[in-house]
Amino acid sequence: MLEPARQDVDVVIVGAGVAGLAAARHLARAGLTTTVLEAAPNVGGRMSTEKVDGFRLDRVGRLLSTSYPELRRTPGLEALTLRMFSPGVLLHSDGHHHRAAAPAIPRSARGALSTARALASAPRLPRALPRPLPLARPQRGTPRPGPLGGPLDQSRLAAALGRLATTPPDHLLARPDRTAAQALTTRGLPARTVDGFLRPLLAALLCDPALQTSSRCADLALHSFATGRLCLPEGGADTLPELLAADLPPGTVHTGVQVTSVSTTTVTTREHGELTCRAILLATGARAAAELLPGLHVPAFHPVTVLHHTTDEPPLTDPALLLDADRGGPVAHTAVVSQVDPTRAPAGRALISSTVLGTPPAAAHLDAAVRDQLARLYGTSTNRWELLAVHHTPEAVPAMPPPHDLRRPVRLLAGLYVCGDHRDTSTVQGALHSARRAAQALLGDLGAQPTPLAEPLEAAA
Repeated sequence: MLEPARQDVDVVIVGAGVAGLAAARHLARAGLTTTVLEAAPNVGGRMSTEKVDGFRLDRVGRLLSTSYPELRRTPGLEALTLRMFSPGVLLHSDGHHHRAAAPAIPRSARGALSTARALASAPRLPRALPRPLPLARPQRGTPRPGPLGGPLDQSRLAAALGRLATTPPDHLLARPDRTAAQALTTRGLPARTVDGFLRPLLAALLCDPALQTSSRCADLALHSFATGRLCLPEGGADTLPELLAADLPPGTVHTGVQVTSVSTTTVTTREHGELTCRAILLATGARAAAELLPGLHVPAFHPVTVLHHTTDEPPLTDPALLLDADRGGPVAHTAVVSQVDPTRAPAGRALISSTVLGTPPAAAHLDAAVRDQLARLYGTSTNRWELLAVHHTPEAVPAMPPPHDLRRPVRLLAGLYVCGDHRDTSTVQGALHSARRAAQALLGDLGAQPTPLAEPLEAAA
Protein backbone atom coordinates (compact mmCIF):
# COMPACT_ATOMS: atom_id res chain seq x y z
CA MET A 1 0.00 0.00 0.00
CA LEU A 2 1.25 3.47 -0.87
CA GLU A 3 1.64 5.98 1.92
CA PRO A 4 -0.79 8.90 1.44
CA ALA A 5 1.11 12.11 0.79
CA ARG A 6 1.31 14.26 3.92
CA GLN A 7 0.90 17.47 2.00
CA ASP A 8 -1.93 19.73 1.06
CA VAL A 9 -4.01 18.76 -1.97
CA ASP A 10 -6.95 20.51 -3.50
CA VAL A 11 -9.50 17.75 -2.89
CA VAL A 12 -9.60 14.57 -0.81
CA ILE A 13 -12.11 12.05 -2.13
CA VAL A 14 -13.30 9.38 0.27
CA GLY A 15 -14.28 6.25 -1.63
CA ALA A 16 -12.83 4.69 -4.78
CA GLY A 17 -16.01 3.36 -6.35
CA VAL A 18 -16.97 4.50 -9.82
CA ALA A 19 -18.43 7.79 -8.50
CA GLY A 20 -15.30 8.77 -6.56
CA LEU A 21 -12.92 7.77 -9.35
CA ALA A 22 -14.99 9.54 -12.00
CA ALA A 23 -15.11 12.71 -9.90
CA ALA A 24 -11.34 12.53 -9.42
CA ARG A 25 -10.91 12.25 -13.17
CA HIS A 26 -13.11 15.30 -13.82
CA LEU A 27 -11.20 17.32 -11.20
CA ALA A 28 -7.79 16.23 -12.49
CA ARG A 29 -8.82 17.20 -16.00
CA ALA A 30 -9.58 20.69 -14.70
CA GLY A 31 -6.13 20.94 -13.12
CA LEU A 32 -6.85 20.19 -9.46
CA THR A 33 -4.79 17.82 -7.35
CA THR A 34 -6.71 15.00 -5.67
CA THR A 35 -6.14 12.16 -3.24
CA VAL A 36 -8.58 9.24 -3.27
CA LEU A 37 -8.81 7.16 -0.09
CA GLU A 38 -10.44 3.71 -0.12
CA ALA A 39 -10.94 1.49 2.93
CA ALA A 40 -11.14 -1.72 0.89
CA PRO A 41 -8.04 -3.39 -0.57
CA ASN A 42 -9.23 -2.72 -4.13
CA VAL A 43 -11.00 0.00 -6.07
CA GLY A 44 -14.47 -0.41 -7.53
CA GLY A 45 -16.82 -0.80 -4.58
CA ARG A 46 -19.83 -2.83 -5.70
CA MET A 47 -18.42 -3.01 -9.24
CA SER A 48 -16.05 -5.81 -8.31
CA THR A 49 -15.19 -9.06 -10.03
CA GLU A 50 -13.89 -12.28 -8.50
CA LYS A 51 -11.32 -14.26 -10.49
CA VAL A 52 -11.62 -18.04 -10.10
CA ASP A 53 -9.73 -20.55 -12.31
CA GLY A 54 -9.89 -18.31 -15.38
CA PHE A 55 -13.50 -17.20 -14.78
CA ARG A 56 -14.44 -13.57 -14.11
CA LEU A 57 -17.43 -13.47 -11.78
CA ASP A 58 -19.21 -10.19 -11.09
CA ARG A 59 -20.40 -9.82 -7.51
CA VAL A 60 -23.50 -7.73 -8.29
CA GLY A 61 -23.70 -7.91 -12.07
CA ARG A 62 -25.52 -4.66 -12.86
CA LEU A 63 -26.65 -4.31 -16.46
CA LEU A 64 -25.37 -1.36 -18.47
CA SER A 65 -26.80 0.21 -21.60
CA THR A 66 -25.00 1.58 -24.63
CA SER A 67 -27.30 4.60 -24.34
CA TYR A 68 -25.88 5.68 -20.94
CA PRO A 69 -24.56 9.20 -21.72
CA GLU A 70 -21.99 9.25 -18.90
CA LEU A 71 -20.10 6.29 -20.35
CA ARG A 72 -19.15 8.66 -23.18
CA ARG A 73 -18.70 11.80 -21.08
CA THR A 74 -16.47 10.45 -18.32
CA PRO A 75 -12.79 10.96 -19.15
CA GLY A 76 -10.81 7.78 -18.76
CA LEU A 77 -13.48 5.50 -20.21
CA GLU A 78 -12.47 5.97 -23.83
CA ALA A 79 -10.85 2.52 -23.79
CA LEU A 80 -13.89 0.80 -22.26
CA THR A 81 -15.16 -2.05 -24.44
CA LEU A 82 -18.82 -2.92 -24.06
CA ARG A 83 -20.03 -6.41 -24.91
CA MET A 84 -23.63 -6.32 -26.06
CA PHE A 85 -26.45 -8.74 -25.47
CA SER A 86 -28.68 -9.63 -28.39
CA PRO A 87 -31.15 -6.82 -29.15
CA GLY A 88 -33.91 -6.68 -26.59
CA VAL A 89 -34.42 -9.73 -24.38
CA LEU A 90 -35.60 -13.32 -24.54
CA LEU A 91 -38.74 -14.17 -22.59
CA HIS A 92 -39.47 -17.69 -21.42
CA SER A 93 -43.17 -18.41 -21.14
CA ASP A 94 -45.26 -21.58 -21.27
CA GLY A 95 -42.21 -23.64 -22.23
CA HIS A 96 -41.16 -21.48 -25.19
CA HIS A 97 -38.70 -18.66 -25.86
CA HIS A 98 -40.01 -15.41 -27.32
CA ARG A 99 -37.76 -12.62 -28.54
CA ALA A 100 -38.90 -9.18 -27.45
CA ALA A 101 -37.61 -6.19 -29.37
CA ALA A 102 -35.78 -8.13 -32.08
CA PRO A 103 -35.77 -5.84 -35.14
CA ALA A 104 -36.54 -8.65 -37.60
CA ILE A 105 -39.93 -8.05 -39.25
CA PRO A 106 -42.35 -10.93 -38.68
CA ARG A 107 -43.50 -12.66 -41.83
CA SER A 108 -46.95 -13.40 -40.46
CA ALA A 109 -49.26 -12.83 -37.55
CA ARG A 110 -48.12 -16.17 -36.08
CA GLY A 111 -44.50 -15.01 -36.37
CA ALA A 112 -45.40 -11.86 -34.48
CA LEU A 113 -46.13 -13.96 -31.43
CA SER A 114 -42.45 -14.83 -31.10
CA THR A 115 -40.64 -11.93 -32.79
CA ALA A 116 -41.81 -8.45 -31.75
CA ARG A 117 -40.97 -5.16 -33.34
CA ALA A 118 -41.49 -3.81 -29.86
CA LEU A 119 -38.80 -1.20 -29.38
CA ALA A 120 -38.43 1.79 -31.68
CA SER A 121 -34.62 1.62 -31.70
CA ALA A 122 -34.02 -0.61 -34.70
CA PRO A 123 -32.30 2.10 -36.81
CA ARG A 124 -29.66 2.47 -34.09
CA LEU A 125 -28.72 -1.22 -34.00
CA PRO A 126 -26.06 -2.98 -36.07
CA ARG A 127 -27.22 -4.71 -39.23
CA ALA A 128 -25.53 -8.00 -38.38
CA LEU A 129 -27.97 -9.49 -35.90
CA PRO A 130 -28.53 -13.01 -34.60
CA ARG A 131 -31.29 -14.96 -36.30
CA PRO A 132 -34.59 -15.15 -34.41
CA LEU A 133 -35.28 -18.32 -32.46
CA PRO A 134 -37.38 -20.94 -34.25
CA LEU A 135 -41.06 -20.40 -33.76
CA ALA A 136 -43.01 -22.84 -31.65
CA ARG A 137 -45.26 -25.25 -33.54
CA PRO A 138 -48.94 -24.39 -33.37
CA GLN A 139 -50.81 -26.12 -30.54
CA ARG A 140 -54.17 -27.80 -30.98
CA GLY A 141 -57.15 -25.65 -30.18
CA THR A 142 -56.91 -21.94 -29.63
CA PRO A 143 -53.22 -20.99 -29.23
CA ARG A 144 -52.29 -18.94 -26.18
CA PRO A 145 -50.60 -15.64 -27.02
CA GLY A 146 -47.02 -15.19 -25.92
CA PRO A 147 -46.03 -12.76 -23.16
CA LEU A 148 -46.20 -9.87 -25.64
CA GLY A 149 -49.80 -10.65 -26.54
CA GLY A 150 -51.14 -10.70 -30.08
CA PRO A 151 -50.18 -8.46 -33.01
CA LEU A 152 -52.45 -5.62 -31.85
CA ASP A 153 -50.98 -5.80 -28.34
CA GLN A 154 -47.49 -5.67 -29.79
CA SER A 155 -48.36 -2.60 -31.84
CA ARG A 156 -49.57 -0.86 -28.71
CA LEU A 157 -46.40 -1.86 -26.88
CA ALA A 158 -44.24 -0.61 -29.76
CA ALA A 159 -46.10 2.72 -29.74
CA ALA A 160 -45.75 3.12 -25.96
CA LEU A 161 -42.02 2.35 -25.97
CA GLY A 162 -41.53 4.45 -29.09
CA ARG A 163 -43.01 7.45 -27.27
CA LEU A 164 -40.66 6.84 -24.35
CA ALA A 165 -37.69 6.56 -26.70
CA THR A 166 -38.41 9.93 -28.30
CA THR A 167 -39.26 11.80 -25.08
CA PRO A 168 -36.34 13.86 -23.71
CA PRO A 169 -35.20 12.69 -20.26
CA ASP A 170 -35.94 16.06 -18.64
CA HIS A 171 -39.55 15.70 -19.80
CA LEU A 172 -39.72 12.25 -18.22
CA LEU A 173 -38.49 13.76 -14.96
CA ALA A 174 -41.38 16.24 -15.02
CA ARG A 175 -44.05 13.53 -15.05
CA PRO A 176 -46.15 12.80 -11.94
CA ASP A 177 -44.30 10.39 -9.68
CA ARG A 178 -45.86 7.18 -8.40
CA THR A 179 -44.66 3.62 -8.06
CA ALA A 180 -43.64 1.83 -11.22
CA ALA A 181 -46.27 -0.83 -10.49
CA GLN A 182 -49.00 1.81 -10.34
CA ALA A 183 -47.81 3.53 -13.50
CA LEU A 184 -47.90 0.29 -15.50
CA THR A 185 -51.66 0.05 -14.96
CA THR A 186 -52.19 3.40 -16.70
CA ARG A 187 -50.31 2.71 -19.94
CA GLY A 188 -53.26 1.22 -21.83
CA LEU A 189 -51.52 -2.11 -22.35
CA PRO A 190 -53.12 -5.52 -21.75
CA ALA A 191 -52.37 -7.24 -18.47
CA ARG A 192 -50.55 -10.13 -20.18
CA THR A 193 -48.12 -7.73 -21.88
CA VAL A 194 -47.52 -5.87 -18.63
CA ASP A 195 -47.10 -9.00 -16.50
CA GLY A 196 -45.24 -11.07 -19.08
CA PHE A 197 -42.82 -8.43 -20.41
CA LEU A 198 -42.72 -5.05 -18.68
CA ARG A 199 -42.73 -6.32 -15.10
CA PRO A 200 -39.85 -8.81 -15.51
CA LEU A 201 -37.93 -6.34 -17.66
CA LEU A 202 -38.23 -3.49 -15.14
CA ALA A 203 -37.42 -5.83 -12.26
CA ALA A 204 -34.17 -6.72 -14.04
CA LEU A 205 -33.30 -3.10 -14.85
CA LEU A 206 -34.21 -1.69 -11.42
CA CYS A 207 -33.35 -4.72 -9.21
CA ASP A 208 -36.79 -4.23 -7.65
CA PRO A 209 -39.11 -7.24 -8.04
CA ALA A 210 -42.03 -5.46 -6.32
CA LEU A 211 -41.68 -2.41 -8.62
CA GLN A 212 -42.06 0.07 -5.77
CA THR A 213 -39.47 2.24 -7.52
CA SER A 214 -40.34 5.76 -8.69
CA SER A 215 -42.16 5.70 -12.02
CA ARG A 216 -39.84 8.47 -13.23
CA CYS A 217 -36.84 6.21 -12.64
CA ALA A 218 -38.67 3.36 -14.34
CA ASP A 219 -39.38 5.56 -17.37
CA LEU A 220 -35.69 6.50 -17.56
CA ALA A 221 -34.77 2.80 -17.42
CA LEU A 222 -37.19 2.00 -20.27
CA HIS A 223 -35.90 5.00 -22.21
CA SER A 224 -32.35 3.66 -21.97
CA PHE A 225 -33.54 0.19 -22.97
CA ALA A 226 -35.47 1.52 -25.97
CA THR A 227 -32.64 3.71 -27.26
CA GLY A 228 -29.66 1.41 -26.71
CA ARG A 229 -28.50 -2.14 -26.13
CA LEU A 230 -28.02 -3.92 -22.82
CA CYS A 231 -24.35 -4.66 -22.31
CA LEU A 232 -21.53 -5.60 -19.94
CA PRO A 233 -17.97 -4.29 -19.61
CA GLU A 234 -15.52 -6.61 -21.31
CA GLY A 235 -13.48 -8.54 -18.77
CA GLY A 236 -15.82 -7.96 -15.82
CA ALA A 237 -17.49 -5.15 -13.93
CA ASP A 238 -14.22 -4.09 -12.30
CA THR A 239 -12.81 -3.11 -15.70
CA LEU A 240 -14.69 0.19 -15.51
CA PRO A 241 -13.30 1.44 -12.15
CA GLU A 242 -9.85 0.08 -12.97
CA LEU A 243 -9.77 2.12 -16.18
CA LEU A 244 -10.72 5.25 -14.23
CA ALA A 245 -8.06 4.61 -11.59
CA ALA A 246 -5.35 3.91 -14.17
CA ASP A 247 -6.09 7.21 -15.91
CA LEU A 248 -5.40 9.26 -12.76
CA PRO A 249 -1.95 10.68 -11.95
CA PRO A 250 0.32 8.14 -10.22
CA GLY A 251 -0.07 8.12 -6.45
CA THR A 252 -3.62 9.50 -6.49
CA VAL A 253 -5.46 6.41 -5.23
CA HIS A 254 -4.65 4.79 -1.87
CA THR A 255 -6.42 1.61 -0.79
CA GLY A 256 -6.62 0.12 2.69
CA VAL A 257 -7.05 3.54 4.30
CA GLN A 258 -9.89 3.92 6.82
CA VAL A 259 -11.28 7.46 7.18
CA THR A 260 -12.58 8.15 10.69
CA SER A 261 -13.75 11.77 10.43
CA VAL A 262 -14.05 14.64 7.96
CA SER A 263 -14.47 18.40 8.04
CA THR A 264 -14.40 20.93 5.22
CA THR A 265 -10.60 21.08 5.17
CA THR A 266 -9.29 17.98 6.98
CA VAL A 267 -9.63 14.23 6.77
CA THR A 268 -8.55 12.01 9.66
CA THR A 269 -7.48 8.45 8.88
CA ARG A 270 -6.89 5.55 11.23
CA GLU A 271 -3.58 4.66 9.63
CA HIS A 272 -2.00 8.00 8.75
CA GLY A 273 -3.51 10.69 10.92
CA GLU A 274 -4.72 13.95 9.43
CA LEU A 275 -4.57 15.16 5.83
CA THR A 276 -5.37 18.74 4.86
CA CYS A 277 -7.10 19.95 1.72
CA ARG A 278 -9.27 22.71 0.26
CA ALA A 279 -12.39 20.54 -0.09
CA ILE A 280 -13.68 17.04 0.63
CA LEU A 281 -15.90 14.83 -1.51
CA LEU A 282 -17.60 11.82 0.08
CA ALA A 283 -18.05 9.17 -2.61
CA THR A 284 -18.85 6.17 -0.43
CA GLY A 285 -22.10 4.27 -0.22
CA ALA A 286 -25.00 5.94 1.53
CA ARG A 287 -24.52 4.18 4.87
CA ALA A 288 -20.77 4.86 5.08
CA ALA A 289 -21.36 8.51 4.16
CA ALA A 290 -23.93 8.86 6.95
CA GLU A 291 -21.47 7.39 9.46
CA LEU A 292 -19.05 10.20 8.64
CA LEU A 293 -21.78 12.84 8.40
CA PRO A 294 -24.64 11.95 10.78
CA GLY A 295 -27.92 13.27 9.45
CA LEU A 296 -27.42 12.20 5.84
CA HIS A 297 -30.36 10.18 4.59
CA VAL A 298 -29.79 6.42 4.38
CA PRO A 299 -32.25 4.80 1.95
CA ALA A 300 -33.57 1.29 2.05
CA PHE A 301 -31.75 -1.14 -0.23
CA HIS A 302 -32.54 -3.91 -2.68
CA PRO A 303 -30.55 -7.10 -2.01
CA VAL A 304 -29.08 -8.92 -4.98
CA THR A 305 -27.70 -12.46 -5.16
CA VAL A 306 -25.74 -13.70 -8.17
CA LEU A 307 -25.03 -17.37 -8.80
CA HIS A 308 -22.37 -18.42 -11.30
CA HIS A 309 -22.45 -21.90 -12.85
CA THR A 310 -20.25 -23.50 -15.47
CA THR A 311 -20.65 -26.43 -17.85
CA ASP A 312 -18.93 -27.83 -20.94
CA GLU A 313 -21.49 -26.76 -23.51
CA PRO A 314 -23.46 -23.49 -23.50
CA PRO A 315 -27.17 -24.19 -22.92
CA LEU A 316 -28.00 -21.26 -25.22
CA THR A 317 -25.81 -20.02 -28.07
CA ASP A 318 -27.65 -16.71 -28.34
CA PRO A 319 -25.92 -13.94 -26.31
CA ALA A 320 -29.28 -12.94 -24.87
CA LEU A 321 -30.60 -11.78 -21.52
CA LEU A 322 -33.21 -14.37 -20.58
CA LEU A 323 -36.18 -13.35 -18.42
CA ASP A 324 -38.73 -15.65 -16.82
CA ALA A 325 -42.07 -14.22 -17.94
CA ASP A 326 -43.85 -16.80 -15.78
CA ARG A 327 -41.80 -15.81 -12.71
CA GLY A 328 -41.68 -19.44 -11.70
CA GLY A 329 -38.69 -19.37 -9.37
CA PRO A 330 -36.15 -17.17 -7.60
CA VAL A 331 -34.17 -16.20 -10.72
CA ALA A 332 -35.18 -12.84 -12.21
CA HIS A 333 -32.81 -13.02 -15.18
CA THR A 334 -30.00 -15.19 -16.45
CA ALA A 335 -27.54 -15.29 -19.32
CA VAL A 336 -24.78 -17.42 -20.76
CA VAL A 337 -22.33 -14.62 -20.01
CA SER A 338 -19.48 -16.32 -21.86
CA GLN A 339 -21.55 -15.95 -25.07
CA VAL A 340 -21.85 -12.20 -24.41
CA ASP A 341 -18.22 -11.75 -23.31
CA PRO A 342 -15.90 -14.68 -24.08
CA THR A 343 -13.15 -13.19 -21.89
CA ARG A 344 -15.12 -14.11 -18.77
CA ALA A 345 -14.57 -17.88 -19.09
CA PRO A 346 -11.65 -20.10 -20.09
CA ALA A 347 -11.72 -21.82 -23.46
CA GLY A 348 -14.07 -24.78 -23.61
CA ARG A 349 -16.21 -23.68 -20.66
CA ALA A 350 -19.53 -21.87 -20.55
CA LEU A 351 -20.32 -19.38 -17.78
CA ILE A 352 -23.98 -18.98 -16.79
CA SER A 353 -24.73 -16.10 -14.42
CA SER A 354 -28.15 -15.83 -12.80
CA THR A 355 -29.55 -13.03 -10.64
CA VAL A 356 -31.93 -13.46 -7.71
CA LEU A 357 -33.61 -10.27 -6.50
CA GLY A 358 -34.87 -9.64 -2.98
CA THR A 359 -34.34 -11.98 -0.06
CA PRO A 360 -33.19 -15.32 -1.51
CA PRO A 361 -34.29 -18.76 -0.30
CA ALA A 362 -32.28 -20.31 2.52
CA ALA A 363 -28.70 -20.98 1.46
CA ALA A 364 -29.18 -24.73 1.79
CA HIS A 365 -31.98 -24.66 -0.81
CA LEU A 366 -30.94 -21.76 -3.05
CA ASP A 367 -28.77 -23.64 -5.54
CA ALA A 368 -31.31 -26.46 -5.89
CA ALA A 369 -34.16 -24.00 -6.52
CA VAL A 370 -32.08 -22.07 -9.03
CA ARG A 371 -30.99 -25.22 -10.87
CA ASP A 372 -34.61 -26.38 -11.18
CA GLN A 373 -35.65 -23.04 -12.66
CA LEU A 374 -32.64 -22.82 -15.00
CA ALA A 375 -33.36 -26.33 -16.29
CA ARG A 376 -36.81 -25.11 -17.30
CA LEU A 377 -35.58 -21.79 -18.73
CA TYR A 378 -32.79 -23.33 -20.80
CA GLY A 379 -34.54 -26.61 -21.58
CA THR A 380 -31.69 -28.82 -20.43
CA SER A 381 -30.52 -30.73 -17.37
CA THR A 382 -28.47 -28.70 -14.89
CA ASN A 383 -27.55 -31.59 -12.60
CA ARG A 384 -23.95 -31.69 -13.79
CA TRP A 385 -23.40 -27.93 -13.77
CA GLU A 386 -20.68 -26.79 -11.39
CA LEU A 387 -21.46 -23.97 -8.97
CA LEU A 388 -18.52 -21.56 -9.02
CA ALA A 389 -19.70 -18.88 -6.60
CA VAL A 390 -22.68 -17.31 -4.87
CA HIS A 391 -22.40 -13.60 -4.20
CA HIS A 392 -25.03 -12.06 -1.92
CA THR A 393 -24.99 -8.28 -1.49
CA PRO A 394 -27.62 -7.11 1.05
CA GLU A 395 -27.23 -3.42 0.14
CA ALA A 396 -26.63 -3.79 -3.58
CA VAL A 397 -28.94 -1.08 -4.92
CA PRO A 398 -30.35 1.96 -3.08
CA ALA A 399 -34.15 1.97 -3.24
CA MET A 400 -35.85 4.80 -5.12
CA PRO A 401 -39.47 4.94 -3.92
CA PRO A 402 -41.64 7.88 -4.99
CA PRO A 403 -41.36 10.74 -4.63
CA HIS A 404 -37.71 10.32 -5.55
CA ASP A 405 -35.42 13.29 -6.08
CA LEU A 406 -33.14 12.25 -8.92
CA ARG A 407 -30.98 15.30 -8.33
CA ARG A 408 -30.33 15.17 -4.59
CA PRO A 409 -27.90 17.92 -3.55
CA VAL A 410 -24.24 17.08 -3.99
CA ARG A 411 -23.04 20.29 -2.31
CA LEU A 412 -23.70 20.08 1.42
CA LEU A 413 -21.82 23.31 2.14
CA ALA A 414 -18.76 25.08 0.75
CA GLY A 415 -15.90 22.62 1.04
CA LEU A 416 -18.01 19.50 1.64
CA TYR A 417 -19.63 17.49 -1.14
CA VAL A 418 -21.16 14.04 -1.65
CA CYS A 419 -21.81 11.86 -4.71
CA GLY A 420 -22.85 8.32 -5.54
CA ASP A 421 -25.81 6.40 -6.90
CA HIS A 422 -27.76 7.37 -3.77
CA ARG A 423 -27.71 11.03 -4.94
CA ASP A 424 -29.06 10.35 -8.44
CA THR A 425 -30.46 7.17 -9.95
CA SER A 426 -29.37 3.81 -8.51
CA THR A 427 -27.45 2.83 -11.64
CA VAL A 428 -23.92 3.10 -12.97
CA GLN A 429 -25.22 5.99 -15.08
CA GLY A 430 -26.52 7.67 -11.92
CA ALA A 431 -23.23 7.20 -10.05
CA LEU A 432 -21.24 8.70 -12.92
CA HIS A 433 -23.70 11.54 -13.38
CA SER A 434 -23.64 12.44 -9.68
CA ALA A 435 -19.83 12.49 -9.87
CA ARG A 436 -19.94 15.02 -12.69
CA ARG A 437 -22.47 17.14 -10.82
CA ALA A 438 -20.30 17.14 -7.69
CA ALA A 439 -17.18 17.98 -9.69
CA GLN A 440 -18.92 20.91 -11.34
CA ALA A 441 -20.16 22.26 -7.98
CA LEU A 442 -16.73 21.84 -6.42
CA LEU A 443 -14.92 23.52 -9.29
CA GLY A 444 -17.28 26.46 -9.11
CA ASP A 445 -16.69 26.93 -5.38
CA LEU A 446 -12.90 26.68 -5.75
CA GLY A 447 -12.86 29.12 -8.64
CA ALA A 448 -11.38 26.55 -11.03
CA GLN A 449 -12.24 26.46 -14.70
CA PRO A 450 -14.79 23.68 -15.31
CA THR A 451 -14.45 21.45 -18.32
CA PRO A 452 -16.95 22.55 -20.98
CA LEU A 453 -20.07 20.39 -20.94
CA ALA A 454 -21.39 18.71 -24.05
CA GLU A 455 -24.91 19.38 -22.79
CA PRO A 456 -26.55 20.68 -19.59
CA LEU A 457 -26.28 18.39 -16.61
CA GLU A 458 -30.06 18.40 -16.17
CA ALA A 459 -30.51 16.77 -19.58
CA ALA A 460 -28.06 13.94 -18.90
CA ALA A 461 -30.40 11.58 -17.08
